[in-house]
Amino acid sequence: MEKKHESSSSIQKNLSRFNSLGIIIALLLICLFFTFTSEVFLTTRNIVNILVQISMLCICAAGMTMIILTGGIDLSIGAILGTSGIFMALLMSRFNWPPIWAILTGLGTGTFIGALNGLLVTKLRYPPFIATLAMTSILRGTISTITGGQAVYNFPQSFNDLAGDIWGGIPIPLIIMLIVIVTVGYLLNYTKFGRYIYAIGGNENATRLSGVSVDRYKIAVYAFAGFLASIAALIMTARMNAATPIAGERYELNSIAAVVIGGTCMSGGEGTLFGTLIGVLIMGVINNGMVLLTVPQAAQQLVLGAIILIAVLFDTIRQGKLKSS
Repeated sequence: MEKKHESSSSIQKNLSRFNSLGIIIALLLICLFFTFTSEVFLTTRNIVNILVQISMLCICAAGMTMIILTGGIDLSIGAILGTSGIFMALLMSRFNWPPIWAILTGLGTGTFIGALNGLLVTKLRYPPFIATLAMTSILRGTISTITGGQAVYNFPQSFNDLAGDIWGGIPIPLIIMLIVIVTVGYLLNYTKFGRYIYAIGGNENATRLSGVSVDRYKIAVYAFAGFLASIAALIMTARMNAATPIAGERYELNSIAAVVIGGTCMSGGEGTLFGTLIGVLIMGVINNGMVLLTVPQAAQQLVLGAIILIAVLFDTIRQGKLKSS
C-alpha cells in the first residue's frame, strides 16, 4: 500500500512538472505566432498594455485558484466585482464620500458577499455551483435596480489616478497585481492556511477528522476571493472612469479557464498559483493578439470556449492517470 502511495505521489509530481513545462511552452509558441502575424504585438507599449489588461483577471483568478483548490467553485466572482464597483462609484458620485472611505466600503462589500457564499456552501450545504450561480443573479438584479441599468461616473481625480498613475516606472494596476500574487503565493506555500486549503481539496473528510475546522477555512477562502474581486473592481472602475451594472461579466468564466489552463485540478487539492499566472498570461496574449488581428468578437468567444474544453480534457486525462496508478 505504501509503495502504491509513493508511486502515485511520484506520478503526480512528474505530471505537475510536465504540465508546468507544457503551459510555458504553449505561452511561448502563442507569443511567437502573434509576433510573426502582427508588427505591433512585441512592442513595449503593447506588452505593458497586455499586463495592465490582465491585472484584474489575474487578481480574480488568484481567488478562484484558492476556491478550486478546496474543491469548490465561485460563479459570482464577476458579479461581486460589478457590485463592489457600483458601491464605490455611488458613494463617491452621489454621496460625495472621500475615495478612501468609498474604496474601503467596496472592499468590505466584496468580502461580505464572499463570506456569505462560504456560509451557503458550508452551513446550509448548498452545492457551490448552485449557491454562487444564485448569488450572481441576485447581485446583478440588485445593482441593475439600484442604478436603473445606467453607468455611474463623475469621480474625484485622485480616484481615477489609481489606474493611470505610474509609480517607480510601473503602472499602479501592475503594482497591485504583484502585491496580490506575492500575498496569495505566500499564503498557499508558506502558511498553515495554505496547507489546509490543499488538504481540504485533497480529502475533506480526512482533514475534518484530523481536527481542522473545515467550514471556517472554506468561509475564509470564499471571503478572501470576494475581497480580491473587489480589488479588481477598484482597478476596473478607476480605469473606465465609470461603473456599470454589467462590469465583470464573464470574469468568472475567464478566471476558471485561467485556473484550469494553469493545471489546477477541478476536484481540488492540486495546483499552483504560478500555473494560474501562466494561464492568465495565455488568456491575455490570445485576447490581445486576436484584437490586433481584428478577429470578430464571436470568433474570440469561440476560441475561449475551445480553450476551456481542451484544458478540462487534459485535466480529466491527468486525473485518470493518477487514479489508475
